[in-house]
Amino acid sequence: MISNEFKRVCNIDDLKEKVGKRFFIDDVEIALFKVDGKIYALSNICPHQHTALIYDGFIEDCKVVCPAHGWEFDLKTGRMAQNRKGLDTYEVEVNDREVFVKVFKKELNW
Repeated sequence: MISNEFKRVCNIDDLKEKVGKRFFIDDVEIALFKVDGKIYALSNICPHQHTALIYDGFIEDCKVVCPAHGWEFDLKTGRMAQNRKGLDTYEVEVNDREVFVKVFKKELNW
């Protein structure tokens, strides 16, 4: 049973292998990727220039490469090289071929 914190996003068949897809969940923009049958959910907003293009990046060595300027992010952790902070990652559950993601809103402290 999927908890109420998870939101249904799509059917697993809506995702193509190593091709990202953009979704909005409660005003949070995410990028979903299916790689070797596993689903990864990351923030779709690149921290470099805040471009919403991560879903359009290409997959290489279990990393997504931002198409704007080539920054690379680990699909599992969202981290960049040298373990630097990168993208937020979100928990994913698949139940009955339906993909559910648990998102959290980023709190900005100005």
